[in-house]
Amino acid sequence: MGKLSGKYAIVTGGGKGIGETIVNRFLVDGIEGVAVLEYDGKLLEQLISDLGEVGDKVLPIQCDVSNEAQVKTAVAQAVERFGSVDILVNNAGITRDSMFHKMADDAWDAVVNVNLKGPYHLCKYVIPIMRNQAYGRIVNISSVSAFGNAGQANYAASKAGLIGFTKTLAKEGGPKNIIVNCVAPGYIETDMYNNVPQEIITEHMKLIPLRRLGQPNEVASAVSFLASDDASFISGQCLIISGGATT
Repeated sequence: MGKLSGKYAIVTGGGKGIGETIVNRFLVDGIEGVAVLEYDGKLLEQLISDLGEVGDKVLPIQCDVSNEAQVKTAVAQAVERFGSVDILVNNAGITRDSMFHKMADDAWDAVVNVNLKGPYHLCKYVIPIMRNQAYGRIVNISSVSAFGNAGQANYAASKAGLIGFTKTLAKEGGPKNIIVNCVAPGYIETDMYNNVPQEIITEHMKLIPLRRLGQPNEVASAVSFLASDDASFISGQCLIISGGATT
């Protein structure tokens, strides 16, 4: 039996990159069912196609996490299918990078609405379920950019907000056995690196003591651990996954 056996999860932004890898890791670790919320319907179709028979455990839901009505409906669909929500992973996120003095209002709003208000929407509808069953595991995906990164004032603010959000929910949820943590990945080799010039990637790796980019499965492993009962006395923490670049 896997460490997530008998559990049901919601993973946002699960159609690609780190989110997709988390979904796959949950399935390997024995998750009973997982609702995958994804903005892009085509990514959901591809995910289910790639999963094959094990895709029967996955409920694909097209959803914009910045839209509260869509989130409310998505959570209701997950509960209707699975009966409960034991694990929530707030992974959905976007970037709209520019130097702050050039940043447009809509770039700020878009990033904050998805990256920070999205998790607020999910928690608003999932936490009452977890409180009622006196059990829950929430993992928020932050970033080392939360500690400051030029050209990402909006992204950094949203990811730093997630850390404070995590620590507060951990204090509030503890008495109801709701454990809340976050992970802060550094440079991870995902689709976003496909169009990054090699010289920039080389410079990034110079900042990493391990001298390589991280892999999505290295983030997914940490998320699966924090979502499991192996982490039953770890709450309110931010685990940095950066190969030593950020400590």
